[in-house]
Amino acid sequence: MTLRKNLVVAQSGGPTCVINSSLRGVIEAAREFDNIGTVYGACHGIEGALKEELIDLTAQPEDEIALLRYTPVAGSIGTCRYKLKSWQQEDFERIVEVFKAHNVGYFLYNGGNDSMDTANKIALLAAERGLELQAVGVPKTIDNDIGDAEFKLIDHTPGYASAAKYWVHMTQYANEENKGSCPADPVLVMQAMGRKIGFIPAAARLADPKRENPILIYLAESPRSLEQLADQVNETLKQAGRCVVIVSEGFNVGDVGAVKDSFGHTNFGASKVTVAQTVVNYLNSVGLATKGAARCNVPGTDQRHSIGYASTVDLDEAFRLGQKAVELAATGQGGYMSTILRDPGMIYNVRYDKAPLAEVANSERTFPKDWILPNGCDVSDEFLKYLKPLVGEDMLSLPMLNGRQRMTRFQPIYADKKLSEYVPQADRQQAPSK
Repeated sequence: MTLRKNLVVAQSGGPTCVINSSLRGVIEAAREFDNIGTVYGACHGIEGALKEELIDLTAQPEDEIALLRYTPVAGSIGTCRYKLKSWQQEDFERIVEVFKAHNVGYFLYNGGNDSMDTANKIALLAAERGLELQAVGVPKTIDNDIGDAEFKLIDHTPGYASAAKYWVHMTQYANEENKGSCPADPVLVMQAMGRKIGFIPAAARLADPKRENPILIYLAESPRSLEQLADQVNETLKQAGRCVVIVSEGFNVGDVGAVKDSFGHTNFGASKVTVAQTVVNYLNSVGLATKGAARCNVPGTDQRHSIGYASTVDLDEAFRLGQKAVELAATGQGGYMSTILRDPGMIYNVRYDKAPLAEVANSERTFPKDWILPNGCDVSDEFLKYLKPLVGEDMLSLPMLNGRQRMTRFQPIYADKKLSEYVPQADRQQAPSK
């Protein structure tokens, strides 16, 4: 008789349109393995594991599980930005205690490169403590920054294609706005997420692949000063009379008063001054080549939670990666992250594989320099070939009820707590001074 162990799945970092599709893949795939018992969701990521807040996902109604495909971001089981650092030994020991208390033999962590580092640390600690635990990572990030520069570990990450599709549409709309309003507002500056990684703003080019409109794209990796940017904008104004500028939130404009999260990442959304506004201020201060003024539009978390723009390809692949992660865990292949790789050739086709957590932990893939055109304000057709199949051809049809979207609503069924209350270590003490 197979010894059944329970599975805990948790989520970390900024959520995406398709994160719940991966969660659905995990829940449904777990049913196929006799050695997996109850699937628990750690509420708000690793913090839920520390606090022993585990929601029973196996006990949830079938229709609620199915609706995860259409439910954006992390409202179902939550996410966190709590990083397990080397000095937080009490936290690590607590996780082992919680997993032992609830007969957990499988731990799946859905997140970015830092989350893969956490999963790897837990896997190593479990081995040291003699705990039979298979820890597996499920990739997630809108930035598309997990992996290597050669795209051999993973071709793309779930969440990116949907953020890219959002920007395809937003750029189309911005171009129409600029075209109609250009006598008074000849320059419209749009700021895209992605911190210092340029995959998201680069996607704006797919809105105008033949380059028929005056659209300039500046990535964080674009080697351009504000003065050079202004010169290119004014040259475009002389030729077209208007200009749409897509700029990465991490484009270097000097100090914007940005703050950092617990992972050490710059949180541009909480900065004192946005990059887009800085660009607009500079353009208006030096003067435009036409009458009128520049203005900006800075989208927020809608870039990652607007499920209406989700790529159906992205949703399907996120689901499969959740399934693959369960397969790895159930077959004793812990210490890996499920990955997606693209087959060579004209026809888009992918296969699902694995990469060692140690290799993807804390990795950071930047936008390839070969995909940035020499003028520094556009991206290549080669990149468009990479991106186009990811965003898909159609729009997602959403389930509606009384004029409102029907989303997953889990029942509050939790595992009984077996340990004493616990406050995560980082919440009650500071990191030791160096």
